[in-house]
Amino acid sequence: MHVDDAIRERRSIRAFKSDPVPRALLEDLLEIASRAPSGTNVQPWHVHVVMDAARDRLVDRVMAHREAHRAGGAPDASSEYPRATKRKEPYVRRMRTLGKEMYGLLGIPKGDQEASWRQWGRNYEFFSAPVGLIFTIDKDLEYNSWLDIGIMLQTVMLAAKARGLDTCAQGAWNNFWTITKDELNIPDTEYIVCGMSLGYAKEDEPVNTLISEREPLSNFVTFHDG
Repeated sequence: MHVDDAIRERRSIRAFKSDPVPRALLEDLLEIASRAPSGTNVQPWHVHVVMDAARDRLVDRVMAHREAHRAGGAPDASSEYPRATKRKEPYVRRMRTLGKEMYGLLGIPKGDQEASWRQWGRNYEFFSAPVGLIFTIDKDLEYNSWLDIGIMLQTVMLAAKARGLDTCAQGAWNNFWTITKDELNIPDTEYIVCGMSLGYAKEDEPVNTLISEREPLSNFVTFHDG
């Protein structure tokens, strides 16, 4: 697959088949993704791959903790590291446009809190994907290393697409991080950056037809040529 085709065809998949992904294919994918660039070759990423029984244990524990949090009996529903609490335009518009399109495809009307809660919970089931990836980074690394791990994430997603696999990057795994760290033995010296679902898309699911809009070049590119 040409790299341009992988970029165009990659999209966030929110419904996966249960078909297993061979360990050898995962190793090949992550090995090529390790060629992602990083400043001074720091390579700040660490990837926790969960599959089979390990995946199920993580999902069960986080989902149980999530329900306990909802009932008021468990803490840490928010990110371990600081995140923006308010957004301004044009970012709010873009976010709301995506949400409206996605929930429309899911058949969840605005204001249906129970259905929205269940759909949010699908994040912690990796949208039924057979493989989950949890990306972590050392807490003492500088902001540039967070850019590097973003490049690594994109490289994983494009390499997966080139191999016939699909993905969904998931910021939701910033939440309930105490349970994830405990289950995967992630040291307290690392942040959980995000998660990623990986597997084969259910092509007949309406939510998987969503292709998020992109701004025209005139909205984000400034040429300095005079």
